[in-house]
Amino acid sequence: MTENQPQPVPHRHWILIACMLAMFMAAIEVTIVATAMPTIIAQLGGFSQFGWVFSIYLLTQAVSVPIYGRLADIWGRKRMFFIGTSLFLLGSVLCGFAHSMGWLILFRAFQGIGAGAIMPLTSTIVADVYSPRERAGIQGWLSSVWGVSAIIGPLSGAWIVQHFSWALVFWVNVPLGIIAMLMLSRWLPAHRQESAQRLNVSGSAWLMLSVSALLVALLQAQALGYWLLLFLAIALVTGVILLRHERAAESPLFPLDIWRSRVIVAGNIGNLIIGAAMMGISAFLPTWIQGINGGTPLQAGSVLAMMSIGWPLASTLSGRLMLITSYRFTAQLGALLLIVGSALLLMLHADSGLAQAGFAAFVIGTGMGMSSTTFLVSVQNSAAFEIRGICTASIMFSRILGSAIGTAIMGAVLNYNLMLRLPAAQDPVQQIMSPEQRQALDSHTLQLLIQQIAASLHWVFIVSLVVAFGTLFIAWAMPRKQPD
Repeated sequence: MTENQPQPVPHRHWILIACMLAMFMAAIEVTIVATAMPTIIAQLGGFSQFGWVFSIYLLTQAVSVPIYGRLADIWGRKRMFFIGTSLFLLGSVLCGFAHSMGWLILFRAFQGIGAGAIMPLTSTIVADVYSPRERAGIQGWLSSVWGVSAIIGPLSGAWIVQHFSWALVFWVNVPLGIIAMLMLSRWLPAHRQESAQRLNVSGSAWLMLSVSALLVALLQAQALGYWLLLFLAIALVTGVILLRHERAAESPLFPLDIWRSRVIVAGNIGNLIIGAAMMGISAFLPTWIQGINGGTPLQAGSVLAMMSIGWPLASTLSGRLMLITSYRFTAQLGALLLIVGSALLLMLHADSGLAQAGFAAFVIGTGMGMSSTTFLVSVQNSAAFEIRGICTASIMFSRILGSAIGTAIMGAVLNYNLMLRLPAAQDPVQQIMSPEQRQALDSHTLQLLIQQIAASLHWVFIVSLVVAFGTLFIAWAMPRKQPD
């Protein structure tokens, strides 16, 4: 595979702005909905189905990402972007009209199907119009979208539900998406695909079945009970069938060139590890702030936002660093920062201030931004145009899958430790997280719960640290050269 130089594209700065706008629309969706969910549940009811509002969105998004990536290589980026964004916007409109939690979950699934196109295709479109050396620097602009959305999302979500109907949380996406599509319709050239390949429908079906079963098992492990084994068995069997099918298919969903490239394989494994390590802070650091330190949700969100601030800053720096050092050096530096940040989490104690937790989150975000950007740029630069879509999509898919795996593993570690340390306590985390239940506890019981839950969370952070070391190992597989 070669690092293809794209043909000069006029007005590509407008293409970049349109892609950033689309990415912002998808990025802010997660934080703005999370902020509005208490209000939505108060009106629609169905608290027992609360987790599915997020799980179903992640599930359908993850399943559709590689399919959009392959179709973008076959039918063109522009067409598939319009299809995916239209589905996302339609799902957003329908979510605002939901009159029960069941309907909201259904429309969120529809919305996730469209969301699967936005992230991989915007990254692919930008890679198509910028040269390999420019891609390294431009990733900082794309990553900045996540930092901005992490700050604006919770604030705007809270403001909307306080002054307007919660439906506007979903409908604010519509004008953003329409503007992005109009801009790309005007300035993005439509590449005519010369490939006679077709989408591997049967392979796509096996992929969807295998990934769906695996993600349901990971995301709903506690609720499934013994049914978890059935879903894991389905995921394993269908995964083996998919592997055999791909080997024999004339037009495999994942072209063989992907697996023959050490850089692409390493980039996917690296993002899988990053996705898993990220959950050590995203899912459990807020629990530490609110439960162990007795902080407010706003304080927990502010600490977590430090990770989203560090990510784009490091992404911009890594783009410049790659040009003067190498892919390998930049990825290794990012991995070391991720390890240091994860180690800093182990230094937290009950009396630690928010600044200490925020600094750890910032270092972790810096390490993730630097290593993840290096993995993505190296993969895009080593992929030929005709498979760049599926290669970029595979990176996004790996990160989503890693997040689900990390959530399941670290959640199991926490629950196992709580079972050993507090066998008689019923939902101890909820007791110290809820202000009402926390105040009702006597000082001795409260201190016991805090002590044992803190020890349990430290084991979660240890697992996150071990996972972070995997990023350093994968970084050695990066080429010792600069973007050409």
